[in-house]
Amino acid sequence: MRIHHGLNLLLSLFTLISFSQVEEVNPPDFIKTITFKGNTNESQLPILRLGEYLILEFDALNGEEEDYYYRINHYNFDWTPSNLVKSEYLNGMDELRIRNYENSLNTYQIYSHYKLTIPNKQTKALTKSGNYLMTVYNDEDSIVFTRKFMIYEAIANVGVNIKRSRDVSIIKGKQSVDIKISSSKLQFTNPLETVKTQIIQNNNLKTSITGIKPQYVLGNELIYNYTKETSFNAGNEYFYFENKDIRSASNGVQFIKLADIYNNYLFTNVARNKSKYTYNPDINGNFLVTALASIKPEIQADYVWVHFSLAIEELTEGQSVHVYGNFNNYVIDESTKMAYYTDDNSYNAAVLLKQGFYNYKYIVVNKNGTLDEGAISGNFYQTENNYKVLVYYRNLGGRFDRLIGIGETSSVNITN
Repeated sequence: MRIHHGLNLLLSLFTLISFSQVEEVNPPDFIKTITFKGNTNESQLPILRLGEYLILEFDALNGEEEDYYYRINHYNFDWTPSNLVKSEYLNGMDELRIRNYENSLNTYQIYSHYKLTIPNKQTKALTKSGNYLMTVYNDEDSIVFTRKFMIYEAIANVGVNIKRSRDVSIIKGKQSVDIKISSSKLQFTNPLETVKTQIIQNNNLKTSITGIKPQYVLGNELIYNYTKETSFNAGNEYFYFENKDIRSASNGVQFIKLADIYNNYLFTNVARNKSKYTYNPDINGNFLVTALASIKPEIQADYVWVHFSLAIEELTEGQSVHVYGNFNNYVIDESTKMAYYTDDNSYNAAVLLKQGFYNYKYIVVNKNGTLDEGAISGNFYQTENNYKVLVYYRNLGGRFDRLIGIGETSSVNITN
C-alpha cells in the first residue's frame, strides 16, 4: 500500500509539472534590454511565418562575460507541453552556447551584448507551427529568463475588423474585435472544438483573450461577432521619450545630470482619464534601441537612469502606480513601482534603460493584485491600437495545435 501510495503521489506530481501552463521567467536585475523580434525594427512579440528569422538580443551588466545557452520547446495552444519530440519540430540542435557576444564600447555602463539568430548553423530550422518557448540558461543549468514566440502557416485567411462596442453603456471606452476565418486549403472539421483563437492587443500576451468559439459556421467560414467576449479596453496613446543623445534634453526629456552614469529627467506627466482624447502617434508600447551617431547602437548605446514623474493625488492605501510598457515585457515589479512624494504631489520612479525611443504608460495595481490600465490614462474608443488574431487548429486525432493563420489590423479606422 505504501509503495502504491508513493507511486500515485509521484505520478500526480509528474502530471502537475508536465501539463501545467508554462509562464515566462523574468530575468535577474543584471540582465537588461531583452530584444525579441522577427522582421520588425522595434522589439515586440515575435509571430513568425515558417522559415522566417528570429532574433534574440540582451545585455548582461555584471561585466563577467558569462556563457549563456538556449533551448527551444514546443507547446500547445494553452501553453501546456505538446506531445512532439524535439526531432519532430527542430531540424538540428539546441542546448547550445550563444557564441555571438560583444562588450560595450565607450559607455559609462559596462555590459556584454549577446545575440542569437534562429535559424543558424546548428539550429537549422523550426519545422512545425505553433507556440514556442525560448529558454536562456547559464553554466549551472539555472534558467536566466524565458520568452514566448509563435510560428504560423499561412493556410487560413483571417479577417479582422475593429468596431465600437455594441453595448451602449461602454461604447466610449471599448473596442470590439470581429473575426472571420476561412480556408481554401483546409476543411474545418467540428470547428467548435478543433479551432481555437487568441486575440492580442499591442503585442501584450498578458491581456490577450482566448477560448472564444465561433458564433456562426457557414460552410467553411467561421464568424465571430461578439459584443463583450472579444472587446478590449481601448486605453489611450502611450507617452514616449527619446534619449538617443543622452547629453542633451530632447523629446520628452526635460533635463539631464551626470553621476556614475547619465540621469535623464522626463517632463512630468498628468492623468488623462478625465481629459478629452488627443491623437498622439506611438508604437503601441514597444521600444527601439538607438544612439546618436553610432554605427552599432547595440554596443555603443549607453545605459541611463530615466526618471519618470506623474502629478496626481496619492491613491488609496493598498494601491500602487507602475511604469508600464514592453521595455520589460510588461512586467510589474519593484523596479517599475513609483514612490509618492508629498512635497510636490507626484509619483516618481527611476528605471535603468538603454538609450533609444520608448513608449510607456502608467497603470494602477489594486490591493487584490488586479491591473487597471485605464485608471490614469483613461479609455477612449478613438485610441489607435494594434490587434493580432491567431488561429490554431488540431484535427481529430492530431498530436499538436497548428497555428494556421494570423490576422492583423489597427483600430485607426474603427467603425460603428
